[in-house]
Amino acid sequence: QVQLVESGGGLVQAGGSLRLSCAASGSPFSIDVMGWYRQAPGKQRELVAFIRSDGTSTYADSVKGQFTIARDNAKNTVYLQMNSLKPEDTAVYNCYADVKVRAWDPPQQYWGQGTQVTVSS
Repeated sequence: QVQLVESGGGLVQAGGSLRLSCAASGSPFSIDVMGWYRQAPGKQRELVAFIRSDGTSTYADSVKGQFTIARDNAKNTVYLQMNSLKPEDTAVYNCYADVKVRAWDPPQQYWGQGTQVTVSS
């Protein structure tokens, strides 16, 4: 069974940095897109960034130039480097991945458990 395990959240002062990690276990056949959403209290969930298996990435306008997404295909892991953090970046961050468990399976989307990022002013 595939599981996504996140790490790296926490409390940081404004202007600081954090790096989130999300590793897929279970040795899936392939992973196409991996990415991150976030949801702040009282706000809609927002797609932060995603990265395809070929390394091309897309960012929300709100984080362009501030966050960087990367992946290590050998480790089935996606990272989100967050710099110059602001209080408005405070949210629960969830990773996701579009996974083919076996070669003949259709792709399915898996989610991490979520990690809290809190930025103090």
